[in-house]
Amino acid sequence: MANPYPPLTDTPALTPLLLRGALLSPFKRPRADAEFPRTRLVLPGVRVDLAKLAAYERVCGFPTGDDALPITYPHVLGFPLAMRLMSCRAFPLPLLGLVHTSVEITRHTAVPATGEYELTVYVDELAPHRRGTEATVTTEMRADDTLVWESRSTYLARHRTEAQPPVVAEQSEPLPTVAEWRLGEDVGRRYGAASGDRNPIHLHPLTARLFGFPRAIAHGMWTAARCLAAHGTPERALVRAEFRAPVLLPGTVEYAALDDRFALRDVTGRTHVEGFVRPAVA
Repeated sequence: MANPYPPLTDTPALTPLLLRGALLSPFKRPRADAEFPRTRLVLPGVRVDLAKLAAYERVCGFPTGDDALPITYPHVLGFPLAMRLMSCRAFPLPLLGLVHTSVEITRHTAVPATGEYELTVYVDELAPHRRGTEATVTTEMRADDTLVWESRSTYLARHRTEAQPPVVAEQSEPLPTVAEWRLGEDVGRRYGAASGDRNPIHLHPLTARLFGFPRAIAHGMWTAARCLAAHGTPERALVRAEFRAPVLLPGTVEYAALDDRFALRDVTGRTHVEGFVRPAVA
């Protein structure tokens, strides 16, 4: 497949990409064996806007002023490149309705906020899912040609499929509640301003209703970041978060944790996010 993406010289703006992806979505026919772009988008010379970083740290609960980036922040830097890939005509899954189902992050070393980095983003694979087709998008961050951080995010396009349901794993004991958080109606707008991700399902009840939600929902990556800010991570860390159910705003949630595991659930026990934090293997 020919390269449909001109070379990058700066971070692409998210809003036009969201609009383009929305307009192209009705023409997409997702399937797991579809062709997809193998292009690697590379953006050199990336520097962190410290004011935006501070806003991100505040809304997610990370301490402000640390020299090292929060473990989830490189995802914010790479997200516009991922959106550029997924909003393109050559990407076979519709952007509208695409659901972020998981993220796995490996931080190989501390990532200073004042450093200069190179970002690489590419679609790694498409795979059948019991509810449709799932795309895996990989993001890599390098400093002086050394890989310092990487992630794999999965995004689900729902459609009819013959994929078999997964074998139900044995349920583990619920994690003990550590804290109760009351989430304001403006969490989505605050996170959107800090991250640039202004998807309408996160901003206002009215725009969320257009997509089938009774109220605005929190960004999945905000829920993961909020949990990791509370849990803490080692300098070299492997993190995985599974997004199970949306968090409606405003609302009250329980943060639960034990050893290397964490979860976010509502007061009825329904799980929104669950995952783990472990030391990364060299």
